[in-house]
Amino acid sequence: MLEKTTRMNYLYDFYQSLLTPKQRSYMSLYYLDDFSLGEIAEEYSVSRQAVYDNIKRTEAMLEEYEEKLLLFNKFQERNLILNRLRKSLEGSDIDSADCLKLIDDLEILD
Repeated sequence: MLEKTTRMNYLYDFYQSLLTPKQRSYMSLYYLDDFSLGEIAEEYSVSRQAVYDNIKRTEAMLEEYEEKLLLFNKFQERNLILNRLRKSLEGSDIDSADCLKLIDDLEILD
């Protein structure tokens, strides 16, 4: 469950501008502020089921955006490459060819 929450938080960060204000609010309350479905329903004077349905639809939309745009995937790849580059530079024996290859990999992502 924590893995899903973390993923949704990242997807929300990347794609929130593509959501409606209501979707942003529900997702923010549920995933960032840890509100329960009941608490959100009470806040908006709607049923718990309405909140649940809205969140599930929004999660599906975020996953669909990620399938098409790959912003989160590229973010993860970029972080892996940067970590490898950092380790190469921290080592006592710096291999400049390896570092240049990692920089090329970063450029390909964009």
